[in-house]
Amino acid sequence: MTEVLSSVLDEAINDEYKARAMYRLVIRKFGEIRPFINIVEAESRHIQALLPLFDKYHIPVPEDNWESRIKAPDSVTDACQAGVQAEVDNAEMYNRLIESTEQYPDVQAVLKQLQRASSENHLPAFQRCVERGDNAERGRGMGQRHRHGHRFE
Repeated sequence: MTEVLSSVLDEAINDEYKARAMYRLVIRKFGEIRPFINIVEAESRHIQALLPLFDKYHIPVPEDNWESRIKAPDSVTDACQAGVQAEVDNAEMYNRLIESTEQYPDVQAVLKQLQRASSENHLPAFQRCVERGDNAERGRGMGQRHRHGHRFE
């Protein structure tokens, strides 16, 4: 086990922890809105996909304390925009991590799978959320509706 592998896995799982924490905070603040309710579950699956690698390479799993370290955005649109940026950053991070794990094809396979889910599924969902949010917030006072748990369509 190298220090590089430990660093890679720590960075990957912390990024997934941070995203899940943010999406959970958004749901608590604005209700069970899409795409957050779907993607928060996906982030949990991403974390579960990384855990066997920690076990295989005998690397301690870092604590997830992200919910105490971040704040929910002020509006649903801000949350959607933050989601877009988080997924763009996530894809870039995985590019870098994949390059640094050439000696570990099993790690690369998991990282590529997680990157693909972020780029092909999460990013487009947040981009659609931004498009819908701008229109809905201007026209219907969407923020109030979401505090009462209505879905963001």
